[in-house]
Amino acid sequence: MNAVHPRFSPAQRVLHWLMAICILAMLFIGVGMVSTVRPDYLTLVSIHKPLGIAILVLALIRLVLRLVRGAPPLPAAMPEPMKLVARLSHVVLYALMIALPLIGWGMLSAADYPVMVLGVRLPAFLPHSNALHSALWNAHRFLALCFFALILLHLAAALLHALVRRDGVFESMASWR
Repeated sequence: MNAVHPRFSPAQRVLHWLMAICILAMLFIGVGMVSTVRPDYLTLVSIHKPLGIAILVLALIRLVLRLVRGAPPLPAAMPEPMKLVARLSHVVLYALMIALPLIGWGMLSAADYPVMVLGVRLPAFLPHSNALHSALWNAHRFLALCFFALILLHLAAALLHALVRRDGVFESMASWR
């Protein structure tokens, strides 16, 4: 990691907010997909697959940036349990940003469904297996619900730092300040 910086870099901030939009859209598209059998289902699937791959690529870039540049230090006055929860929640957020698209891609590979991105068919990386497809579908659904809950907690923590604690944590990621 490089020297300690008081804010995330512009690239880190842009990726954070871009991914926030993409991930929220993805979660709502996913909910829409599993709750409809109308023709809209195919439209939602055609958005969901490439958006998942885009999120995977962005998450990997973001992870590299985080490992290279690091993150601003948490305030010294912040209680240690709160610091621990912040660090662990970020590890889980990164893990889910990477795992969910990979599980989705694996699920489609196991079902022998194509994943197309910009007209290119991505290779299947798991063998065709209905049982594996079912297990991965259940894992994808469960982890997406966990991800949604974690995002709500992340949002609540951001609001706590911005409106109550006013300790600079929110400002380190807010690009407009």
